[in-house]
Amino acid sequence: MTQKLLFSKEQQERKEIYIYSDPQMLKLILNELSWEILQMLGKEAMYPMEIAKKLGIHEQKVYYHIRKLARAKAITKVKEEERKGAIAKYYRANFPAFGVELPFGGMRITTPPSFISRKTRKFLYPILTNDTFEGKIVVGSPDPHGPFKTSARDGHYAAYLTYYLGQYSRVPDDFIIKLDVDIKAEKEEKNNLILVGGPGTNLLTQEINDYLPINFNMTASEHGFIFGGLVSEKTGKVYTADTMGLVAKIVNPWDKEKKALIFAGNKAVGTKACVLAFVKYWNKLLRNYEGENNFAAVIQGFDLDGDGKVDSIEVLE
Repeated sequence: MTQKLLFSKEQQERKEIYIYSDPQMLKLILNELSWEILQMLGKEAMYPMEIAKKLGIHEQKVYYHIRKLARAKAITKVKEEERKGAIAKYYRANFPAFGVELPFGGMRITTPPSFISRKTRKFLYPILTNDTFEGKIVVGSPDPHGPFKTSARDGHYAAYLTYYLGQYSRVPDDFIIKLDVDIKAEKEEKNNLILVGGPGTNLLTQEINDYLPINFNMTASEHGFIFGGLVSEKTGKVYTADTMGLVAKIVNPWDKEKKALIFAGNKAVGTKACVLAFVKYWNKLLRNYEGENNFAAVIQGFDLDGDGKVDSIEVLE
């Protein structure tokens, strides 16, 4: 007999399931009355006399099936209580599901929902609560826009991020990915937000920049803005490499009850490094995170296998 997890696509929930490898043990719970008693004990702990009264049968018959169910490890005694001069033994079902497993038909699950780390869960709250996504993911428009007149080339990294988040949430009723120009036009800033892309390509990252614990150097000039990379007030360091970026969590400045997560690079490859840091290297990224709403980490991406693509990261501060 083996204890495993049973996942339900329809109800989007999981249960512990007890797998029987011995048909004789399974046979003990398949009697119609045994099954009915097991159903009752799955709802609440009961003692045999109580079960007998509810079913309108002799108590000895209930005892017989209780012994069978206990032998099959389907139920267990949870407490004893004195009732009318006698000791009443209360029983409860051990598992919410029982079954037989055959050696085929399995589907590989890389990260079951129950395995999301405590720090990741804290970092995503309240955007992801239990299995519900509450917020908008905002990417830069692919058309020339904003003071830099840029066409965003990092918006597609949001697809990788949402693929990851989809492991832990139900499918939202509405589309959650918006262009920066649309969310501003529709006045949807008062949401929990996930911003993907730096201030050069994402207008909301640009507007939220002054609120970030580590922010991007954007200097006004006669030609518009000069973009000078990330500047840390804490250490005084300046990070200008294309492969560098920022992962942050702050209070949404447009709605103090909401939160904003930022994945923003100096260039598109820096944004990729930031998304990669959260999805694959969260243990490095969130090493010092304890639930605060004014968190920022500088990320640098690296191409370790030499194929021209960022595949690893380091947290610089």
